[in-house]
Amino acid sequence: MLTIGEVALRTGVATSALRFYEEGGFIRSERTAGNQRRYHRSVIRVVSVIKAGQAVGLELAEIQKALDDLPDGRVPTKRDWARMSRTWRRELDRRIESMQVLRSELADCIGCGCLSLRSCALFNPGDTAARTGDGPRYLVGERRPETAPPR
Repeated sequence: MLTIGEVALRTGVATSALRFYEEGGFIRSERTAGNQRRYHRSVIRVVSVIKAGQAVGLELAEIQKALDDLPDGRVPTKRDWARMSRTWRRELDRRIESMQVLRSELADCIGCGCLSLRSCALFNPGDTAARTGDGPRYLVGERRPETAPPR
């Protein structure tokens, strides 16, 4: 059994974060007679999975779902990690693709806010984006209407 300080030292995670993970149900501790937390060594692996997920930009809810999918709340094995990382990789690939589209679109038009009347004449003829609602319509994933050739 490890103290909260020992787990913090081994994982590089602040004790406050460990308490947060415990409150969120990510990890568990046992209490001593003096009400001090004691963690099984296996908690180090769970915290490592959390850190890895966060390092690649996953939300805690996504990490929690992967941990919840483990049978009986067991500590992730190498096989579990391979499965989690494959699932997360697909999600990261989707996000990367979305970000690349956003990067390309950002230079052209904010879709349509409107920053450039000249650009809008090309990308938003007749202000068709206004019919779909407020805000940057194309940047939130809406398809641009077919554009007429420039005049």
